[in-house]
Amino acid sequence: MFRRRSDESPSSATALAEQDDATQSRDPQAKKGRPTPKRNEAEANRRTRVTVPKDRKEAAKQSRERLRSEREKQRLAMLNGDERALMGRDKGPVRRFTRDYMDSRWSLAEFFLPFAVVVLVLSVLRVPALQLLSTLLFVLFLVLVVLDFLRLGLGLRKSLANRFPQENTRGAVSYGLMRNLQMRRLRLPKPKVKRGEHP
Repeated sequence: MFRRRSDESPSSATALAEQDDATQSRDPQAKKGRPTPKRNEAEANRRTRVTVPKDRKEAAKQSRERLRSEREKQRLAMLNGDERALMGRDKGPVRRFTRDYMDSRWSLAEFFLPFAVVVLVLSVLRVPALQLLSTLLFVLFLVLVVLDFLRLGLGLRKSLANRFPQENTRGAVSYGLMRNLQMRRLRLPKPKVKRGEHP
């Protein structure tokens, strides 16, 4: 029993010695094991480092300011088309091509909102003939929009398959059709191609 303990003692002593060596501070002349950051990177890290707030109100205020600055950055990116600061759903060559494809073509869907306002005004009037006409026009316009969606969606799917055969294009067609529902001047990110100018 005593012999076993004496056998184990040298191994435990070496383990303690290794721990002591590990906890000692490293030699100032030895390499760090990582490259020294460039000056502009170090300054950027220093600027973005968040100080720990002392109370909950200060923490909430800092969080709000951070969110506000991020939203402002994304808004400016949407206006300028800066790819680096866009949201995840708008990033990448597939989404950029989808936007350009839709922005370069005329579609009925982008006039849906103004047409709906006209139909609403006609339906409010107390003239039965105008109310019937507004209903028929709305149904007809809706059918034409659906047919236009089919035309644009199939064309976009084919173009994506030709342009990006190896890329994942899932969700790109629905993304393009939803963009198409907005009026051209209200679209974000802003259109970068003119009508008729193929991407």
